[in-house]
Amino acid sequence: MQKETKSDRSSEGCGFAEIGVAQAARALSDGAFSAETYAEALLQQAREQSELKAFITVDEEAVIASARAADKARSAGASDPLLGVPLGVKDSYLTSGLRTTLGVSNLTGFVPAHDAGVVSAVKDAGAIVFGKNNLVEMSFGLTGDNGPYGQVKNPHAHNRVSGGSSSGSAAAVAAGIVPAAFGGDTIGSIRVPASLCGVVGFKPTTGRWPRDGVAPISHVLDTTGVFARSVEDCELIDEVVTKTSPSTTSEPADLKGVRFAYAPKQYLDVVDIEVEVRFNEVIRRLRDGGAEVVEIDLGDEFSALANTTTWDLFFRETREAIVGFLRDNGVPTSFDEIYTDLKPGLKDVWQHLVLPTGAKWLTPKAYEKALKVDRPQIQRLFADGFAKSGAEALILPTTPCTAPEIGKENEFLIAGKQVTFAALANNTIPASAAGLPGISIPMGKLSDNLPIGLEIDAPSGSDRRLLTLARRVEALSISSL
Repeated sequence: MQKETKSDRSSEGCGFAEIGVAQAARALSDGAFSAETYAEALLQQAREQSELKAFITVDEEAVIASARAADKARSAGASDPLLGVPLGVKDSYLTSGLRTTLGVSNLTGFVPAHDAGVVSAVKDAGAIVFGKNNLVEMSFGLTGDNGPYGQVKNPHAHNRVSGGSSSGSAAAVAAGIVPAAFGGDTIGSIRVPASLCGVVGFKPTTGRWPRDGVAPISHVLDTTGVFARSVEDCELIDEVVTKTSPSTTSEPADLKGVRFAYAPKQYLDVVDIEVEVRFNEVIRRLRDGGAEVVEIDLGDEFSALANTTTWDLFFRETREAIVGFLRDNGVPTSFDEIYTDLKPGLKDVWQHLVLPTGAKWLTPKAYEKALKVDRPQIQRLFADGFAKSGAEALILPTTPCTAPEIGKENEFLIAGKQVTFAALANNTIPASAAGLPGISIPMGKLSDNLPIGLEIDAPSGSDRRLLTLARRVEALSISSL
């Protein structure tokens, strides 16, 4: 065990909740504090904020043991990039030796024998699995409501939803419990809670990050990803997960030479007026920073096509995906047992849309059309938009409003229009349909003192460039607007 230093004691309790992954990794490497001291401070944060319901499982003894092992390894000369950094993991990811529930009550005692691919990658880089984050059952929802394990509360206002389905991951980062946490994004389950909780949420190009060992919804749409305090943290974790080297290209501090596009007809149609005003302020800030921002129109069919196609794939692929995951990973339950145990509202949704006997089950012909006609058309509309505008990225408000009140998420107003929680994903859905990389970064708080996010989407496969652009946008301090 590394001996506690004076700097350990002076740092304890002052600042651990604010530092990010990259900053923590540097501080641990420099000996500013030990991994054990850092872990103890974060565990205290978790205890003090347990009412958020951000975690389902935290094995405190295992966390401290892993931190001590990291300190010992560093003393012996180890220099892994994430050595001693605790990270949260959505409870849809398998974690060897640590309970994995998928958010359902009939898996309360399941302890996997192996890690999901992403978990294995960060462990190899020295990271510590701090705990398993709460989520909507089977990742099926956008608000953070979980029957067996409790409603995840928004750290900025405990009467507000956190967003979902990666609810606990976003809340844990926003609350300062962990510097980063992994989530999953099928229609917006990283970007929506990132926006509502005021953190950075990165969804890579679909298929770029490993998805093995993570409970699925749709093999076409599912993406693993991460919540963090900064874009720099996302870049570091992306390098670890994809096993790529850091970029050595020097980037300007400003945005000169960068062209962004925005599509008001598609992304500002139904948003709160304050969100639109804030988004327009960001556009002005980008232009002041040297960027060119051009307006585009993705077409009259774009929004409806993206919405219908994405939800069709989401529901149609769920049953087959879950059955295969349970079988291939030795999870001791069945699809039917999970279905039987779901909370009533979600069970009704599955009955009508997920089960082959359901009244709204997508026919094979309609499914084939969604896969081979509609989704490629969405991708073409995006490609044409990028090509014709010459833009490197598309900007938009991540969510159309700030976090709704808990208990009112099924009926609230956006711009005077009555909506349900599904509207929270209206702007995140298109990038999911096309498989594009996207990142949500905070763009300040509105008059209700709740955060809102700016989403930046880029062409498929341009993740590294997206992260670079996002970091340069972040440097304009739009989070303080």
